[in-house]
Amino acid sequence: MRLGMHLRELARLPGGVLVSALLAASAAIWSVAGVSLFPPGLKPRAEEMATAETQVVVDTPYSAVLDLRQPTNDVDALKNRAVLIGTLMASTDVRADIARRASIATERLRVVPPRTPDQPRPIQQSAAKPGPRDLLKSTDQYRLDVQASPTIPLLTIDAQAPTAKTAQALADASVTGLRDYLVGLAAADKAPTRLQVRLRQLGAAKGIVINRGIQVQVMLVVFLLVFAVSCGATMVIARVRRGWQIAAIAEH
Repeated sequence: MRLGMHLRELARLPGGVLVSALLAASAAIWSVAGVSLFPPGLKPRAEEMATAETQVVVDTPYSAVLDLRQPTNDVDALKNRAVLIGTLMASTDVRADIARRASIATERLRVVPPRTPDQPRPIQQSAAKPGPRDLLKSTDQYRLDVQASPTIPLLTIDAQAPTAKTAQALADASVTGLRDYLVGLAAADKAPTRLQVRLRQLGAAKGIVINRGIQVQVMLVVFLLVFAVSCGATMVIARVRRGWQIAAIAEH
């Protein structure tokens, strides 16, 4: 009942509903797109977030994980080596190579190395120091989260990117970039082939969008919120003006 009275009161205001609707529509568009005046245009904001996952087994040339002839002591040693290799992914050289393979800028890629009992908190390593503004562009980030299994020499790599295709390319690039880096180190140290670590990727990564349709939801929420606030402000201003007019007439 009271809501109907407020709507009828708002409808009697000259252009009140129209101005509120235009203001709400402008805010809704601005929430999903950047507006530029020179030159005039709209640049869509990256609202969707995609992810891709792949797994890598840290193994020996003779597969200490799959070959029953290999002693299990080698598997225990490979678990610790998997943590070390996963941490190398956050190094400057490897991160730059992964970014190049995924066709993204190096400074936009962040890598979180594996957590261990000695270091349970994730440590982000990148060229740029994260700040409060990163909360506003969290969906437009490129991120690799590396997790090491506590029981087997297995690395799980989760990639985040604005699109599913880019997330998939980033996850696959992390494996190839890390593998080539290890091969280069072995060649520089002239390590025998039979003593080199092998990275075996368990299938190619597959990217998916985890918040599909977020643009429409954001626009709807912003429109309704701004429209309600604008209508309320319009009625308050109208009542104040009416009170001033009544006071002026009574004084006259």
